[in-house]
This record gives sequence, C-alpha cells and structure tokens, in this order.
Amino acid sequence: MPRPSLSSPRTAAFLNALTVGRPDSGKSLLDYLATRLGLSRRAAKAIIDGRSVWVNRRCVWIAHHALKTGDLVEVPKGINGSKGLKGFNGSKGLKGPKDSNGAKSHIRVLIELKDFVVADKPAGLLSNGGPGSVEAILREQLGEPNLQAVHRLDRDTSGCLLFARSYAAYLAAVEVFKTHRVRKEYRAIVVGKFPYVHQRIDAPLDGQPAVSHVLREVAGPDASFLKVRIDTGRTNQIRRHLASVRFPIVGDRTFGLKHARDPRLMAVPRQMLHAAALELPDPVVKGGTIKAHSPLPADFRATLKLFGMGRR
Repeated sequence: MPRPSLSSPRTAAFLNALTVGRPDSGKSLLDYLATRLGLSRRAAKAIIDGRSVWVNRRCVWIAHHALKTGDLVEVPKGINGSKGLKGFNGSKGLKGPKDSNGAKSHIRVLIELKDFVVADKPAGLLSNGGPGSVEAILREQLGEPNLQAVHRLDRDTSGCLLFARSYAAYLAAVEVFKTHRVRKEYRAIVVGKFPYVHQRIDAPLDGQPAVSHVLREVAGPDASFLKVRIDTGRTNQIRRHLASVRFPIVGDRTFGLKHARDPRLMAVPRQMLHAAALELPDPVVKGGTIKAHSPLPADFRATLKLFGMGRR
C-alpha cells in the first residue's frame, strides 16, 4: 500500500505525531517524551520499554536515544490520555492493571475448582515471579499465598492462565503438561493477508520439535485474524512461527515489524495474541476435565475494528 504522508488523516487519527524542534535537538528520547507529554520520567520510560515509541517510522526502545531537529516521534494517542483508540491504554509497564480511578483492579477468575483456578490474564503483566505479577495479585485477591502458576504467558499475551492451589496440585498439573494432553487455543492478528485456510507450521525451535496449527478466520487486505492451536509449548512459539512464514503478529516489537509505512501498525501498543481456550484432564480428579474460555479483550476487538475486521 502507498506510504501515507506525515500529515495524513490516518496518521492523525491513531497517533500523536511530534516533530523535534531545534531547542530539543540532542535531548534523550526519555526527556523529550516526559516534557512533551507531561509525564513522569518513570512513565515515559515504561512507554519506551513497551516498544510503543517510533522515531522516523522505526521502533526505538533505547531511552537515551539522542534526537535531532526534524525527527518525527510518534506514540499511540491513548498513551498520554488524549482521546484515542477505544480499548487501548497507556498502562504498559506499570505494576498492575488499573481502573479508571487509578486503583488496582482484580484479576478476573474464569473457573474456580477445588485444586485449580483459571484466571483471565490481562496484557502488560508477568504471569509470575514478581510483586506485580498475576500470580502475586491473585494470591492477595483470593487470600491464598500458596497459589502457583502452572504455566506462563508472555507479558503482553492475554487470556487463560492455570494456577494450582497447592504444591501437590502444581506437581500433578506439570506432569499433565509434559504429556501434551493440554489443548491450548489462541487468537492472533497478523500483518498482511493470510493466504491459507489452514497451515501447519512444524519448524523446530531452539533445537526442539514445535508444531502450530493455523486456521484463518478473516483475511483483510492489511491484516488477518487467525486461530492458532499448538501441540508444543516452546518459548514464544506462536510469535516465532508466524514471523517465520512472514506473517508476524501485529504489535510484536521483538519478532515482528521493526518499521512500517502503515500508521495503524504503529498505533497498536502490544502484540495481538490472546490465549482464548484451555482444556486438559483434571490432574487430581480422575475422569474430570478443566475447560476454560476467555473472550477477546477490548484492545483486541479495537484492533480488529481498526483493520476493518469488525467486532468479534
């Protein structure tokens, strides 16, 4: 598609476009954003770390990057609180999900069983391992200090996340995951028009077998909506597999596009990957099944609408 001009209505609709003037030449990207957007240095650093800042149409995540006169700096409008895309927010990098009043939100629980809990993980939080992780928030929320994540989702991946309520349940669940009897189904929005109704990607990752089954839901001219089921759970498997066939996930700053002519791709602040469904034999209750579904979050639906694929 043709490259839009910097003053095009599409750019103005989705991005804050800032041109560096002579007085700001030589300033670091961190200082420039903090001053121009009225943010604290910590908040500006979180935006940069979140791969949501573009300089001259290239994603830049180095806080001390020196700017020059005439440089074009772009951030999604929702980043600084101005009217932007519905469902996007600038909370990336903060310690927990926030509501409209700035208070910490509760983690949504999809299923609560005697031995397990399936939570609806928000994007922007670690699964476990820190005070601001989903695991830590859920422990406090449910009053269960022994709660433990059985598996992990990337920080910017949302959706179904399984937790064990005891160490014995955790060990039993880990054994089930090793047997590959866990069905994990994802939704993804990728760059470009995906040409296949179904594609099996079996490229090894890190020397290990890896299999992803991709089903096309909707293919638009600039982006496509996919359903992905994985037989294995390698690190960043879906993101790496889709990037390997040249259909990277929209918003993926690591394995996806490093620069783009379409300003809509720059306006999406996180990777559009959602763990929509999880199903496995109950590791503790013989004959039981754990089955959970997570609806598409607001920012995912906003991105579908942004690329003309409607609300799902």
